[in-house]
Amino acid sequence: MLDWGRRQQTKAAVKVAIEEALDRFPESYSTELYQPKCQEVYQHVYQSYSEAGRCIYTTAG
Repeated sequence: MLDWGRRQQTKAAVKVAIEEALDRFPESYSTELYQPKCQEVYQHVYQSYSEAGRCIYTTAG
């Protein structure tokens, strides 16, 4: 499994994918809300899945 958390190019691609997905928010969401939400989602994904084979959801419970 790819250890994407160590590669800058891959981290950037994950960030762009998150931004593109969240860009589908209704137009009522402002830039002031959009940017922090993108960062929060990225941080969650990074902390949860950045190491090869790691997923916090399989270790919980």
